[in-house]
Amino acid sequence: MIRDMKNILVFLLACSWCVSAAGWCHDGHEHGSNAAVSSMAVSLAFDPHGRLWQASVQDGFVTVAYSDDMGRHFSLPQKLNHEAQKIGVDGDARPKIAMARDGHIYVTWTQALATPYTGYIWFARSTDGGKTFGQPVIVHRDRAEITHRFDALAVAGKDGQRIYVAWVDKRDLLAAQGGNREYEGAAVYYAVSEDGGASFQPEHKLADNSCECCRIALAGMENGEAVALWRHVFSGNIRDHAMARFGPDSEVSGQDIHRASFGNWKVEACPHHGPALAQGGDWGWHMAWFDGGMNNKAKNPGLYYARMDGEAWVSSPAMRFGHSGQQAGHPALMSVGDQVWLVWRELDDSGSAIWLKTSVDAGRTWTDARQVVRTAARSDYPQLLLRGSQVYLGWNTESDGVWMKRLDTDE
Repeated sequence: MIRDMKNILVFLLACSWCVSAAGWCHDGHEHGSNAAVSSMAVSLAFDPHGRLWQASVQDGFVTVAYSDDMGRHFSLPQKLNHEAQKIGVDGDARPKIAMARDGHIYVTWTQALATPYTGYIWFARSTDGGKTFGQPVIVHRDRAEITHRFDALAVAGKDGQRIYVAWVDKRDLLAAQGGNREYEGAAVYYAVSEDGGASFQPEHKLADNSCECCRIALAGMENGEAVALWRHVFSGNIRDHAMARFGPDSEVSGQDIHRASFGNWKVEACPHHGPALAQGGDWGWHMAWFDGGMNNKAKNPGLYYARMDGEAWVSSPAMRFGHSGQQAGHPALMSVGDQVWLVWRELDDSGSAIWLKTSVDAGRTWTDARQVVRTAARSDYPQLLLRGSQVYLGWNTESDGVWMKRLDTDE
């Protein structure tokens, strides 16, 4: 399965940070639902009225439930798919939930098909504030039993009627193999709805040569465009990050794709460790990611933050954060004006913890990292949510369920 297996095994044994929960580096990914993971891998969002919503997977069904007491109690879950499916909840995969300003609720997920490493991307919506959900649909026209996986969801435009769904797709890899041409990695495709999810336009290719199993960070903009950040396979199997801004009918060329990180991590494997992205006030983007640093003697593996100028497409020098010896990983970002919140998870022998850094000057300077919460039980990755103008940390743990905490920049 893994090319040059001997070298990769040495790499994994030497680098414990890559063996965190769902963090194995490989060139494929687990296929189908894993019951131990599915109970932890949730997606959270606040609706315009401040109600907390959760999308999760239970026994082959994507379910949605709400809480009016910040996650202490949830309503009875609604099933979105009418027949049980193998749902992607491995590594960076999980259902996604997003809200429109009019209260419409959008959910996407990946169905794993019979052939290993293949899938379809599904979408369901509620137009009555979550009372009912319509018939789910597959967002892509291509129905070949190939990889369409690791879905990302974003709402754009002032009215929230434009929806972007992006995913990792291997149709171009298979075409290249059929023509005896070299092709590294997979591709990023996306589909757009202009009518609040009632229909989707035919999909577009955003980029060739993406990493095969890392989540895509996707953000919608008020002008109706979207920005994506993903782990890209550059020449020589260098796995850094790339970024692109695009619209519903964009013909994205190589000139529109900008390199966003420069760690020069050379590895013939997929880290299952996608980036985080947040819009930086009136300009630019905040980015956080994991870098193996194996081809750069000046750096050790770990987490990094930088800011990308969205006009000049120049990245600021990367700032390292987290404790690599405690497998720091899977960061989340949130920005409100010049205030920025950055959280991540660390693991040790006694359990896992969420750490926090904040900035009040658009990411130019940061507070020291501090531990916010920890658990001895199994846990999910952290999420940052916006409720009005207030930022909350959401974390799902086996012992306490969904744990919510209001965050301020002076913490």
